[in-house]
Amino acid sequence: MRAAFLRSAGRALRVSASESCSCSSSHFIHRSYSTSGSDPERKVAILGAAGGIGQPLSVLIKLNPLVSSLSLYDIAGTPGVAADVSHINTRAEVAGYAGEEQLGKALEGADVVIIPAGVPRKPGMTRDDLFNINAGIVKSLCTAIAKYCPNALVNMISNPVNSTVPIAAEVFKKAGTYDERKLFGVTTLDVVRAKTFYAGKGKVPVDGFNVPVVGGHAGITILPLFSQATPTADSLSDDDIKALTKRTQEGGTEVVEAKAGKGSATLSMAYAGAVFADACLKGLNGVPDIVECTFVQSNVTELPFFASKVRLGKNGVEEVLGLGPLSDFEKQGLESLIPELKASIEKGVKFAQAN
Repeated sequence: MRAAFLRSAGRALRVSASESCSCSSSHFIHRSYSTSGSDPERKVAILGAAGGIGQPLSVLIKLNPLVSSLSLYDIAGTPGVAADVSHINTRAEVAGYAGEEQLGKALEGADVVIIPAGVPRKPGMTRDDLFNINAGIVKSLCTAIAKYCPNALVNMISNPVNSTVPIAAEVFKKAGTYDERKLFGVTTLDVVRAKTFYAGKGKVPVDGFNVPVVGGHAGITILPLFSQATPTADSLSDDDIKALTKRTQEGGTEVVEAKAGKGSATLSMAYAGAVFADACLKGLNGVPDIVECTFVQSNVTELPFFASKVRLGKNGVEEVLGLGPLSDFEKQGLESLIPELKASIEKGVKFAQAN
């Protein structure tokens, strides 16, 4: 019986490399993998692997058969995490690196770099508080990326994403390695939450459900486009949509408060990070029509960075897709978020240029 359970669990934890995804529809844990047996060697590096997001994210990336090498880095504690994760019987070979002197080796040859490093939100902590601590961490890590793996796809999880992505862009520009197609702010958790909340309220199956989330990755800059949800839940009123929008925007606060100051959204963020990394790997491997919502440089609005649907390919961003038709409520939300998102982007740019 135990053997049968393990076989079943193993099947549940594989993702199909041949299936396309749309705005986090890859369902990382829920669909079966099918690999050709000839998938290319892919190295994924996780910076901040010993933290609250980094540890569960390391497990999920280890489960992905598209990954042949998993490099885990943090200031301390990484050898133990790496030893633990390495015992999981999947394809990826695991190595752990600790301390600044080992950062270069951790990054060398990486195809995808995921950055959950930094401090999490705590009760009463503002986005400015996060910025003051995490901005310097991100700048240092991106300086190393520019030196050791300048062609890697960089998945930025460290908050505030609305500012840390512009910081990374400026660091790469200074180093002469910036490629706008290869820098992503991971906003997948907003999509995951919007799907979960909408499906639960509308009593529609969450599996196979899609809803794009655009804008940024903080508060009112998060704009779920429920008018474009598929399938739709006709029973939901305008008030329901407003409430679901607010809950999606405040999802992080909901978790911080529920954990009573002892943590933030680490587990759901790890899941979301694994979903997006999987999409990047599929794109690199040439799987067609891989579409996810992510915060990237774009011309979708007047802002230099904006989260929207993006088609991924062998070089990262293949195409940034438009917003599509918006409801009046969503148009108002878009107008409201622009000033705040603009300020956050400019804050990141100024920090990077001044340091």
